[in-house]
Amino acid sequence: MNNTSTQERQPGTPGALSRWFQRTVNGRTTRKIRRGRATMMGMDLLVLTTVGRRTGQTRENPLAWFADGADAWVLIASGGGSQNPGWYANLLANPEAATIELPDRGVVPVTPEPLTGASYEAAWASIVEAQPRFAKYQEKSARKYPLVRLTPRG
Repeated sequence: MNNTSTQERQPGTPGALSRWFQRTVNGRTTRKIRRGRATMMGMDLLVLTTVGRRTGQTRENPLAWFADGADAWVLIASGGGSQNPGWYANLLANPEAATIELPDRGVVPVTPEPLTGASYEAAWASIVEAQPRFAKYQEKSARKYPLVRLTPRG
């Protein structure tokens, strides 16, 4: 029987169960970060808030971050799939709306900067030194994971 109301998903994109699970885990993780528990699997976490590029709605994502100097954070747009995660596209589409939350600093408006060239290579080397698992993830992916530096705005 053919169900024409069910949309076929693109290869490499998560299905409905996977999206539900991710939303559930993200919600729990975000609440933990806001209560001061901001580490997972040996990595520091923050909550990135963006505005959806298509919906205009606020989106929150708990993400691992890596220090870049005294007052900057680097994020990896890995997402575990064949395409960049939605938060990355939203961040680039509406950079002026981006904020992060850290237990020790509260909400911080940030300016995103996609890293390229030598800046990318230096940040990537630092990340895989701290968390070698990302080198393994990258080896399994057909796309190069984008890196984005966040710095406090204004």
